[in-house]
Amino acid sequence: MLFNIHKLKWDDELLEIMKVPEEILPVPKPSSNKDSYGQMETGILGTSVEICGDAGDQQAALFGQACFAPRMAKCTYGTGNFVLVNIGVKARLSKHGLLTTVAYSLEQNKANYAFEGSVFITGAAIQWLRDEMNIISFPQETEAMAKKVTNTGGVYFVPAFTGLGAPHWDQYSRGLIIGITRGTSREHIVRAALEAIAYQTRDVIECVKADFGRKIENLRVDGGASANDFLMQFQADILNIEIVRPSLLETTSLGAGYLAGLATRYWKNTTEIAGHLKIDRIFKPQMEARLRQKLYGNWIEAVKRASKWALTLNKTGANA
Repeated sequence: MLFNIHKLKWDDELLEIMKVPEEILPVPKPSSNKDSYGQMETGILGTSVEICGDAGDQQAALFGQACFAPRMAKCTYGTGNFVLVNIGVKARLSKHGLLTTVAYSLEQNKANYAFEGSVFITGAAIQWLRDEMNIISFPQETEAMAKKVTNTGGVYFVPAFTGLGAPHWDQYSRGLIIGITRGTSREHIVRAALEAIAYQTRDVIECVKADFGRKIENLRVDGGASANDFLMQFQADILNIEIVRPSLLETTSLGAGYLAGLATRYWKNTTEIAGHLKIDRIFKPQMEARLRQKLYGNWIEAVKRASKWALTLNKTGANA
């Protein structure tokens, strides 16, 4: 919180406000550091190893997905969803609710930047279906269950358990399942939960499109839920772009390894790294445009109904 991402140094004004002397802070170094950050303790691997790569988890995943050019984007499907889009070597602010972050730095005082959109609850909603509702026993069941029904039967699930993240930033939203009828089955609920993951991702991608003035060409995916073929196909359908799933889904650790490998010259450059990307499957959109817009329009309406619900309860005292 004290770092100036534009100047790539500790921010003098913030240090003064917070009364933090710069001398006690570490010296900022690139994500890929040929001089190393230090060494691992010998007891961990049985020998001392230089630490030459360092990045946040989502930034490392972006690097592991070889998103090295502007408008290249990745989404990590975990407890939440995390979309990062490379915006190039100049930091700029999003006008549509996204955050600006340092994507990676390969040289001292130089960096590539990214827009970041964090969705709080996606995979966590599937865990909720398992742990609290006992609708499923294993997350892997959800794909087969979702395919047992042709649609959600009009059910929409807004998993705002802790509010809504990007691009809504509404801490007072609360979870909502709407559209239930006497014919609603657990398969409909499960499918609605999976579709909600894709809808929330589109919420972020719509902001990316607005900031760039044009849509991204494809979305590279990773993380546990990206193994779900139903979800990935629905994601392609609702975004109307190709979803690219690599053979290796743990791209966060891969990205950290790439950064270290560049520093030690194991890999020559990002072009060589990009050549190592192996694709498992590309999901192409198949949904008709009219249905796509209808479904997403209904999602937007469902989100509106969930919005600010905690404030409503506070005003009425219904949650006392």
